[in-house]
Amino acid sequence: MSEIKTVKQRLNNGKTVLMITMGPMATPKMVEFVAHEGVFDAIWFDQEHTPSTHKELENLFIACRAGGIDAVVRVPPTDYGTLMRPLEMGASGLLVAQSRTVEDVKRIVSWAKYPPEGIRGLYSFNHESNWGVIPPAEQIVKANREHWLSIQIETVEAVNCVEQIAQIEGVDHLFIGPGDLSCTLGHPGDPMHPTCLAAMQRIADAAKNAGIHWGLLTRGPDHAMAAREMGATLFSITSEFIVIRQGIAAAKEAYADFF
Repeated sequence: MSEIKTVKQRLNNGKTVLMITMGPMATPKMVEFVAHEGVFDAIWFDQEHTPSTHKELENLFIACRAGGIDAVVRVPPTDYGTLMRPLEMGASGLLVAQSRTVEDVKRIVSWAKYPPEGIRGLYSFNHESNWGVIPPAEQIVKANREHWLSIQIETVEAVNCVEQIAQIEGVDHLFIGPGDLSCTLGHPGDPMHPTCLAAMQRIADAAKNAGIHWGLLTRGPDHAMAAREMGATLFSITSEFIVIRQGIAAAKEAYADFF
């Protein structure tokens, strides 16, 4: 089986990354279909707003590996186990939601990294260790080097300290959550409002000055184009829910005389 190119590898090689998110309707069969279509570089699974269990995530990761597509997970910043377990199960990286302060992000990094970079505990009978084949000393170095850690900037508090967040060792990426960011900036649902665009530019500048990449969940082609012009290189452009809804709408339009 050919090696799957991860999000982190693609970004570090100067590539643009296109992603799809899957939430409440994610299944291994849907993962298989999306991978087969060959449109997206990665799927990110949402564990912030959906009740997906770790066992369900593990089966989704297996489907990703079978289909040759990378898998990352969005997690809430609630506790050590929530961040650590998806990495053990085979996620190549994490999107960490609701990261508000420098202290929050330093704690997140410590949970995601093995010593000496963090406090993550070692377990060597999982996908990350190639089921015990990789020696522990090598596993630690490899995981700390290769796992991708993206911090979501989606609150006023995070924007106000984004320059400091971007400089924290272990942070690979900044990711804009436009829904929450537009809400906290006082313009819910309007990521193209000048205030929201100014925040996006500040995030872009912080990432550039720190020498890291940034990206976002897009709210339409105009929003994506504005971000690309500011230097974004990762775009989450749709979800399984949106694709199904658009497909239903397209079928209804095609058979308008029947409705």
